Amino acid sequence: MLLKLTQDGSVTVATVTDAKLTYPVLESFFETLRRVMEDGARRLVVDLTAVAFIDSPAIGCLIDVHRLAQQRGGAVKLAGLQPRVGTLFSMTGVLKVLDVHATAPEALAAFGQTTTGGSVASPRPAT
Repeated sequence: MLLKLTQDGSVTVATVTDAKLTYPVLESFFETLRRVMEDGARRLVVDLTAVAFIDSPAIGCLIDVHRLAQQRGGAVKLAGLQPRVGTLFSMTGVLKVLDVHATAPEALAAFGQTTTGGSVASPRPAT
């Protein structure tokens, strides 16, 4: 799984580039985001625009990322849910827990951040 990390002001944007976010890649996905937060990130946007399929363990993982950010005084916003993923989030009640926006720029704006293009970190494979 490839996770592209960029910095836009004080917000880290983690863009999932795979079409599936499922159990086999969740450990590396979570560990990558955990390291980002350990390195000091407190405002995180997870851009799921490319993700067409997600399973229930992945939803649990996203909630774990949300809780980890909260424990560290931060916040996570999700962006770019495809219709199928959005329906699953709605059916499971996740939309009541996670802050979801239509696009990454909207999620950045919700942090009070305007899109500047950001600095690009090299794509980091989630190992």
